[in-house]
Amino acid sequence: MAWVYILRCRDGSYYVGSTRSLESRVAQHQCGEGAEYTKRRLPVELVFAQEFERIDEAFALEKRVQGWSRAKREALIDGRMGDLPPLSSRARRRSSLDL
Repeated sequence: MAWVYILRCRDGSYYVGSTRSLESRVAQHQCGEGAEYTKRRLPVELVFAQEFERIDEAFALEKRVQGWSRAKREALIDGRMGDLPPLSSRARRRSSLDL
């Protein structure tokens, strides 16, 4: 099994990662042994996790979500899947051109 996860950092920013062991990876982040980004923004809180069969699937979603806006990440965290398409940059560009 593999996981994509999102952590909310002390400064309100989000960190997106993937792992094969969610509990141990989150514990690493919380102890300051995770990524440099989270080490400087402790404490962190797990706010989203999705399980996958294969690590390559989790890694692919991690990379996609890393490119998303804050609003789109928060829609994912909140489970507002219907809000994801309108929050994409392509959809926003298209609607601004229609004005």
